[in-house]
Amino acid sequence: MTTAPAVLSFDVVGTLIDFETGMLSYLRQACARALEHVDDDTFLAAYRTSRKSPEVIRFPDDLVRVYFELAPQFGLPMDQAIADGFRASVKDWPAFPDSVEALRRLKGRCKLVAMTNAQRWALEHFARTLGSPFTDGVTVDEAGCEKPDPRFFAFTLGRLSRDGHGLHDILHVAQSQYHDIGVARQLGYTVCWIERRAGKADSGGTIEAARTTPDYHFTTLAALADALDAGGIHMR
Repeated sequence: MTTAPAVLSFDVVGTLIDFETGMLSYLRQACARALEHVDDDTFLAAYRTSRKSPEVIRFPDDLVRVYFELAPQFGLPMDQAIADGFRASVKDWPAFPDSVEALRRLKGRCKLVAMTNAQRWALEHFARTLGSPFTDGVTVDEAGCEKPDPRFFAFTLGRLSRDGHGLHDILHVAQSQYHDIGVARQLGYTVCWIERRAGKADSGGTIEAARTTPDYHFTTLAALADALDAGGIHMR
């Protein structure tokens, strides 16, 4: 017997929140002259490389480190206030155009749980931007590690088990092959890939990874909501 998911667990940054637009909007305003002739893909490729540094710290605090690492490459001002503002800009990062309405629809069918490598203070901003859709949320502060570490998923699953939920209930929804899709599939989750950069040349600001074939694949969150409404999503 096939069943629909009872829980949707979500990556947040990059899946629901358009961090690329948010970052670039802040920097193009704060450092307009330096970035005048730098295209988005060039900056995002450098950002992606910086985020793989062994010196990475918890997100979004890491944005301060990233700013100072990239500043010489792009001629950005070596200015602490601008770097701190880059970190603080998360409060203004936009949702993807379909996120709020799709989450509203999905909330009517399933329990929605955030799973984010961001800290709690940042998730609180993101949740407000998204219309406060989550029943629960797990952050890097609580899990003590970041995805794709399997311990992050184990921590979340343990929390959900208090309410009687197991893998058979949970559809994990994410855009990052590196942070989410590959590891969740290996751990036995039913997974849905929201390919936010469909048709674009590379992975933008997200660390690249070998592609894992998901159980479900859409380019928008609205398409997932449509599929659930039509009874087209079933757990493995």
